[in-house]
Amino acid sequence: MSLSAMPGGQPGPQRASALTAPARAYAELADGNRRFVSGAPRHPNQGAEHRAAVADGQHPFAVIVGCSDSRLAAEIIFDRGLGDLFVVRTAGHIVGPEVLGSVEYAVTVLGTPLVVVLGHDSCGAVQAARETAATGTSPGGHLRAVVDAVLPSLRRATAEGVDDIDGIVDIHIAQTVETLLGQSPVLADAVAQGRCAVVGMSYRLAVGGVRPVTAVPAGDATLDAAAPGAPATPAAA
Repeated sequence: MSLSAMPGGQPGPQRASALTAPARAYAELADGNRRFVSGAPRHPNQGAEHRAAVADGQHPFAVIVGCSDSRLAAEIIFDRGLGDLFVVRTAGHIVGPEVLGSVEYAVTVLGTPLVVVLGHDSCGAVQAARETAATGTSPGGHLRAVVDAVLPSLRRATAEGVDDIDGIVDIHIAQTVETLLGQSPVLADAVAQGRCAVVGMSYRLAVGGVRPVTAVPAGDATLDAAAPGAPATPAAA
């Protein structure tokens, strides 16, 4: 089966053309997060009419590669609805073939213009990797694979003199962005052609806000023009 023949690969009836640019997609995420933080969410695209409208196809405007933490539900913290976000979640947002394939599907088949790596403060996967590095004892079962995937970020943090947990989380977010681009020539090519941007963001559990950590292309307008806390022009949902 070709990717274009997979479910959701056909054009949907309500593609929001205003959200096809990476910077525009980022602005919409930032705006939704501000609504969530302020306690005034709109809950867009969650009604029965929209559910029927997107049944025949999807065109999400952002891919969220996020941590599986139960407090990190993307559609809630970005105040979005059905068909808006293509969400891939693993503990510690670690990247494997299934994650890479999912991201490539969204970018190449669905035309999604923005990939977000979403981490959060006090990440348990990072804390587990830190404990492993300190004690030399790895967890059992498949949890070891999660910790092993985070350890390179921990070593990078040590080399850079960063030892606080949230500083390590930021480094791990940046490392995941680099891993996605380094292991997916398809994604790297989309970024090089300007069809997509990759942004690393960190979520604050107590506050509910997100902040940018890194972006590729570096200095892209996704961060300069629409960082959380700055005004964002409303987009058609």
